[in-house]
Amino acid sequence: MHKVLGLMGLSGDEVTAVSHGTTVATNQLLEGKLDRIGFITTEGYESVLEIARQSVPDGYGNSYFWVKPPRIVPADLVRTVRGRLDPTGTEVRPFDEDDAVAAARFFRDAGIRTVGICFLHSYADDAHERRMLDVLRREHPGCVVSLSSEVLREYREYERSVTTLVDAAVKPRVGTYVSGIRRRLDDLAPGVPFYVMKSNGGVLSAEEVAHQPITTMLSGPAAGALGAALVAGTAGFDRVLTCDGGGTSTDVTVVVDGEPTLTTEGSVGDFPSKIPMIDVVTVGAGGGSIAWLSPEGTLKVGPRSAGADPGPMCYPHGGEEPTVTDAHVVLGRIPPHLLGGEIPLSVDAARAGLERLGATLDLSLERTATGILEISAWNQANALRQVTVARGLDVRDFTLTTFGGSGSLLACRLMDVLGLPRTLVPPNPGNLSAFGLLTVDVRNDHVQTAISRHADLDLDRVRARYADLEAAARAALDGEGFPPDRQRVQRTADLRYVGQAFEVRVPVPDGVLDAAAADDVARAFHAAHRQLYGYDFADDPRQAVEWVNLRVSGIGPIRRPDLVELAPTDGSPDRSVTGTRRVFFDAVHPSPSSGGDWLDTPIHRRTDLAAGDVVRGPAVIEEFGSTVPVHPGFAATVDRFGNLLLTKETTR
Repeated sequence: MHKVLGLMGLSGDEVTAVSHGTTVATNQLLEGKLDRIGFITTEGYESVLEIARQSVPDGYGNSYFWVKPPRIVPADLVRTVRGRLDPTGTEVRPFDEDDAVAAARFFRDAGIRTVGICFLHSYADDAHERRMLDVLRREHPGCVVSLSSEVLREYREYERSVTTLVDAAVKPRVGTYVSGIRRRLDDLAPGVPFYVMKSNGGVLSAEEVAHQPITTMLSGPAAGALGAALVAGTAGFDRVLTCDGGGTSTDVTVVVDGEPTLTTEGSVGDFPSKIPMIDVVTVGAGGGSIAWLSPEGTLKVGPRSAGADPGPMCYPHGGEEPTVTDAHVVLGRIPPHLLGGEIPLSVDAARAGLERLGATLDLSLERTATGILEISAWNQANALRQVTVARGLDVRDFTLTTFGGSGSLLACRLMDVLGLPRTLVPPNPGNLSAFGLLTVDVRNDHVQTAISRHADLDLDRVRARYADLEAAARAALDGEGFPPDRQRVQRTADLRYVGQAFEVRVPVPDGVLDAAAADDVARAFHAAHRQLYGYDFADDPRQAVEWVNLRVSGIGPIRRPDLVELAPTDGSPDRSVTGTRRVFFDAVHPSPSSGGDWLDTPIHRRTDLAAGDVVRGPAVIEEFGSTVPVHPGFAATVDRFGNLLLTKETTR
């Protein structure tokens, strides 16, 4: 921040707010660097982590059928407390204070300073969990605690337990990280508001996020998806696929009517986390993804990555295995440098690595490099199919929006593979996630399980539950500094057919929830179920509808930045040409006789392009943080906001 302010000639006094995306919690879970934590649950439920769920993640071609994630808490660090509530929150057996004291003292004496608490049916009433918290504060005052009734007020004991324990596991490190940034900010801009991106597509003050760090699990990808949704929507596209390409992975999601799809069925690493999050599919297909040979001798790409250190072979102190970036630089599709020349790249080092790999496959340098890129493109295409075709959506109805440092390098090939009509590349695509942080509202989510068949729905009870959730949402927005007239609340509900294991979320209209409005919600559920699964039971009176979870989102709107329009073109795009470079473009259907060609290719400086310019392939469009190869048979048109619209020449 000091460098940016210095380049702009500004001081900390000009900073009005800071929004931040972080992967601290995500990385800690993915790397498995978890401290020892304790788990307190209801007597008789100490094996909930072993029972878990049945899962077959890799299909039926393996030698196993039952797959369960590793325990996040070892069995010897689980303690139980007598006491029981029923699903309505009514006390069946009183809370046992002696058990609670014994559990607290056990963790204190064992040096366990982080504990998760999940009692049976505490989503209906959290009185027992609150009493356990009071005991811990008295007997073990330095303990960091996560309560399931604060983390996830939903039924399903396994998912609620694991989500609570994940929150507890990352809480110390996220708290330390956030407080460290806060101190540095106070040195530069004392008291400036500091927001952290959440997985649900909103931001929240860093102080609040530190209390529930699990909400930051998809912080970075969420910001990029929202930024892409705004840019594409402004350009006139309401059905969008986002493709965020980085060094290690590519994150994809789907946007319909300007809103990224949300889910509560996500996971981080091995652990399910039932928190509201933007539905992102991640594949290990970034610029640093390593090309390697399987034991069978076939070429693979990713998910292992060279990362930033040592990085691809072409980096100044790069690694020893070829990567996707090495393939691009050898084929001339990216310049022999990064960041406008700040980081030089060695084409010779990359070429040597690819030639060694090609020799083992009996392939030429060009076929080896294009093979690596082809595998990477298909990995990304399969991820895009997961968020569309696998969910009943036609991928050809969407506009692909690519961003991130490597997100646009394979755009033309993805259009071929998936039959996409166009790709939109926003200006400064490497910074789109940061831009997305400036476009999102403050948002907090509240949920309450309240299972009831639609025919037996107690509307007074449902209205009372929604009133409590809305009050909690507004209280949270009060704490964020939003006056009542600027606060918005959105109601939704999770419904299912009786007997189903999972629910479908549908909107609940504002105003009084009477019988007619409830029937509208049920009709919306039938329609959503048909869209998702291809069928519904709207006309079958034997198949009952069931309400499961009531949800309220509290939203504090912020002012979004304006998108700058470009001046119209005043002539040929040749004004942006900085020179030519030999670039290898593979054929659409490569064969031994037509595997591609080296072409003298014009290089365009993107900042010199104007609205209305059309750059026809073969061409390469470069800017500070990203590169867009325009393959033969494709064209890139600049719109009035500076976006590049890639299309096939035959469809223009």
